[in-house]
Formats: sequence, structure tokens, C-alpha cells
Amino acid sequence: MFTGIIETIGIISDIKKDQGNVHLTIQTNITNELKIDQSVAHNGVCLTVVEIFDNKHVVTAIQETINKTTLGLWKIGDKVNIERAMKLGDRLDGHMVQGHVDQTAVCSSIQEKSGSWEFTFEYDSALNNITIQKGSITVNGTSLTVVNSERNRFSVAIIPYTYEHTIFHTFEIGTKVNLEFDVVGKYIARMYELRN
Repeated sequence: MFTGIIETIGIISDIKKDQGNVHLTIQTNITNELKIDQSVAHNGVCLTVVEIFDNKHVVTAIQETINKTTLGLWKIGDKVNIERAMKLGDRLDGHMVQGHVDQTAVCSSIQEKSGSWEFTFEYDSALNNITIQKGSITVNGTSLTVVNSERNRFSVAIIPYTYEHTIFHTFEIGTKVNLEFDVVGKYIARMYELRN
């Protein structure tokens, strides 16, 4: 489990394909605090650390993860949001995040708003995922509050700290992102679906 509060930004330094799997080497400033077999969220994707050397760690993604996330688009030199799993007893500053990406979305608008930014994302509504105004959403692992909510799009407001300390500063119109919808909302939507 994660909180959606990004700890640091990692840089992809190597990508190796091995049959249906991809091995990613990530350079971060917290590598010396990581352990083999530890769960770490990379742009909201929960991946297991399988190797550590120098200031880098290696994680492996299977084909299903590659298919359902933006991971297949990652390139050497790309920045990724990094968060280690939360500790039991810590404050929950964001919201309950599982590290299981539901689907991807595309950034369709970026507006500067007197010192902050409003980002709008569009996604395929056929998967029946929903947002609500003032509800929680995870974008590339970052816990955010929905500002505007429509059937297949939503907006979030980004303050300067979040803009600088996550990879939001790298986003452009057309950037593809990972979404994890609020787990409570997903259960409610599923119960409603089964009743009807």
C-alpha cells in the first residue's frame, strides 16, 4: 500500500527486454535505503526490487503490466515518480493507493492559474471507472484531488511544490499517464453494477 505522496524522482538508466518481461534500471537518491524484494511504486506502478547496485535498483515488469500501464513507452533518460510502500502507523497524508494501475489517460490541457497549474486528463470511459468532484485520484502515483469531473475526463490543480517535486513539470499536451481510481469508489461502482 502507498499514500500517493512522491518521495523522489528516479531516472531510467537502462531497459532490457527478456521474452515477455522488461527489466528496468532506475537511478535514485534513496537507493541506499532500498532492499531486495521491496515494493516500490514507479509512476504509480507497484514493482518489486530485484537487484541493487551503486545508486541504482532494478525492477521487472511482466507483459500484463506493460499492456495496462505506460511502462512500455518509457525510455532511457525518462523521469519517474518514486514512492516506497507506507509504514504501518505513519500518517496517511495522501489517500489509500494500491499501486495497481486501472488504466491510462492522456493530458489534454495545461492551464497556468496565477501560481498553480490545472491539468486535464481524458480517459476511456468504457472501463466504467469514475471520478467525483473533490474525490481522490492517483496520476502517475501522485495522490490528487479532483477539481472538475466529467464522464471521461477530470482536472486536478497542481501547486508549485508538487509541480517541482514530481514529474508534472515534464508533462505536455498528449503525455500519457497511469491512473489509479479511488478504491472505495471502485467497490461502490462494482456493487451498483452487480445490483443492476
